[in-house]
Amino acid sequence: MKLSFLPKLRLQVWILAGGRLRSQIGTGFILFYAPIFFVEEVGLSATLVGLALGSASISGVIGRFLGGQWADSQFWGRRKILLLSAAISALADVFLLIANDFPLLVLGNLLMGLGVGFYWPATEAAVTDLTKVEERNEAFAVTRLADSLGLSLGVILGGALITQSGNYRALFALDGLTFIGFFSLIYFFVPETYQFTGTIAKSSPGWLVAWRDRRLMIYVVVNILFTTYIAQVQTTLPVYFKSHIGEAGFSPGVISGLFTWHIVLAALLQLPIARWLNRYSRIFSLSISMILWGLGFILLSLAGLFSQYALIWAIISLSVFALAMIIYTPAASAFVADIAPVSLRGVYQAINSQCWAVGYLIAPPLGGWALDLDIAEGFFLALSSSVILGIFVLRYLKFLLTKS
Repeated sequence: MKLSFLPKLRLQVWILAGGRLRSQIGTGFILFYAPIFFVEEVGLSATLVGLALGSASISGVIGRFLGGQWADSQFWGRRKILLLSAAISALADVFLLIANDFPLLVLGNLLMGLGVGFYWPATEAAVTDLTKVEERNEAFAVTRLADSLGLSLGVILGGALITQSGNYRALFALDGLTFIGFFSLIYFFVPETYQFTGTIAKSSPGWLVAWRDRRLMIYVVVNILFTTYIAQVQTTLPVYFKSHIGEAGFSPGVISGLFTWHIVLAALLQLPIARWLNRYSRIFSLSISMILWGLGFILLSLAGLFSQYALIWAIISLSVFALAMIIYTPAASAFVADIAPVSLRGVYQAINSQCWAVGYLIAPPLGGWALDLDIAEGFFLALSSSVILGIFVLRYLKFLLTKS
């Protein structure tokens, strides 16, 4: 049977997506449950857990810087960086598995941030190597679809395990095993994607070229807003739903169901939305996403303000967040791929990925602070108003692209 609805991409793109799906299953085990575990079971405050989760962004900055630079180098290349990323991430899960206090939690998150930092510039550069300009929106949508499918399976399986056994620590062990599987897939089935020539991008000039690209720097400003929004959904909302909404919060089973719906909806709509957006510019797609993020945070605040309908508002807001996310992710990666010089794809994607590090550095402690002060609804409304800045920045970026 022909799968005509799937985009026609090179085999290596599908292999990369398959490896990502496998590792994201493990990430889904812990992403939404780790904050709950360390607050409710270990006994750390929401602020400390937010700081620990945010510490991954510190090492993520280093990982993205080195990962982008090394991915463009002949000695390392894309493939070796992907292998290094998987190995470090598996080690991080060992420390998270045994963590009983704040220092070990920070150490595990620092290693996880480093592994994730290495991963993103290399994989985005590899996908760019393997695709034409007109294929990139759907190619990046496929890799994000793998993210969504893996996360949804992980959340479902993780929620089932927690409901049946209450054993949160087993989730970290399973996450580590999925990274080992990802390492094996890359090692045996993914060759180097970039054909290096005699002209190799040097680290300092490469980064200087990228930082002097005005289009990229303006994009960085708005991209940090996007990644902060995503980080809030993934790190603040689980604790908010558990302990700060309604009279007694939602049960772990309900929280699992909410995020499963959020991820499954994203998975179902990722490819159709990406194909539909092919007719529009990247800036148009990013603008639509920005508006949806603002709407989602307004709806989320209603869940807290009208507690008798909290579950309904939570479902609606997470649905809007799903749409905002699947519009943003392929458009953002494709935009950076389009403006990056061929020899500096790793560096440009590293700067793109640094925005995720900054977003995850800002969001967890800020969200934890809002929860500890019990001002979550006002905080969500403040986030919704910040999209006004994002729209103005995107309009200016469109002006720069038209001018150039």
